Amino acid sequence: MTLGYFPGLSIADIIATVESVDFVKNAEKSTRAREEGMVTHMQDNKAPAKTLAKPPAEKKSKWTKDDTELSILALPTTIWYILFCYLPIFGIILAFKDYKITPGASFLTSLLNSDWMGFENFKYFFTLQDFPQILRNTLLYNIVFIILDIVLPVGLAILISNIYSKRKSKTYQTLMFMPHFMSWVVISYFVYAFLVTDKGLLNALIRQFGGENVPWYSTPAAWPFILTIMHIWKTIGYKMVVYLASITGIDNSLYEAAVLDGASKYQQAKYITIPSLRPIIIMMFILAIGGIFSSDFGLFYQVSRGAQQPLTPMVATLDVKVYQMLTSGSVSLGKTAAASLFQAVVGCITILSANAIVRKVDRSSALI
Repeated sequence: MTLGYFPGLSIADIIATVESVDFVKNAEKSTRAREEGMVTHMQDNKAPAKTLAKPPAEKKSKWTKDDTELSILALPTTIWYILFCYLPIFGIILAFKDYKITPGASFLTSLLNSDWMGFENFKYFFTLQDFPQILRNTLLYNIVFIILDIVLPVGLAILISNIYSKRKSKTYQTLMFMPHFMSWVVISYFVYAFLVTDKGLLNALIRQFGGENVPWYSTPAAWPFILTIMHIWKTIGYKMVVYLASITGIDNSLYEAAVLDGASKYQQAKYITIPSLRPIIIMMFILAIGGIFSSDFGLFYQVSRGAQQPLTPMVATLDVKVYQMLTSGSVSLGKTAAASLFQAVVGCITILSANAIVRKVDRSSALI
């Protein structure tokens, strides 16, 4: 069917044309709406950016009541360090002086008026006839002590941490920790009661089994073992508590997972406990290395009852030698100060070197 006004066009063609025109108009409207929506969205996103670009106003820090309380709490410790750690550093100048007391003058005036010796005091100390011997004793004893102070306390801490009875665990800790609070002067009398030749407990046991008395204070070869045993007995409890406290901080879920996998106690200690203790072990090792040129004066002097002959070759260390020089009356104060300064400087170098090595191997375990 065709229209009279439009010859050659049917009604179906006209309807199709109108529908196509409507479709195009709708498509254009939807496209325009999408574009307008995108512009609006972009403007909305840009608006917060302008707000965030402005830096927030910084609030001035105010001194609070907590700061006052903490400062008062830290004040005694700060004063103690200033008086006993920082002010005495001025005394380093003694190592480079021939200190002589000026009559009627103060210590400071006498020190400043004394002759400058340079490194002569150090030269005297290094050229002592027994310097190689006391240096050897100091280093060898400390190397043995450092190794044992890591192996034995860690082993004991692991053993005690596996005790199910808390009462027994606390009892063992207390018994091993008590010697730490005892003075070497008191301990030296206990040692003497054991080792005295005539009435000593150890010689009494030897006689009981048919042996003869041993003059322990005249037998130098026995004293490296005696001193090592006494050092371990006095210090192992304190160091064990340090490692035991670290073990309690290990996540129990690690041990539970290991038990489910069938791991034994030995395997749990090897693969969980010891790796978890590595940071504290390294820290204790670095701190111990810093004192490798020093020694426990009470152990070597008091326990051996004065480090006299014939025990001197086995018990004399740098600290004992400094004390003997100081009390001899024939050696100037500057020479003993030079010996102490040598210990401090070399100890500082060793601890920094050890920390540098640890820092290269495991940065997270280094002290600084």
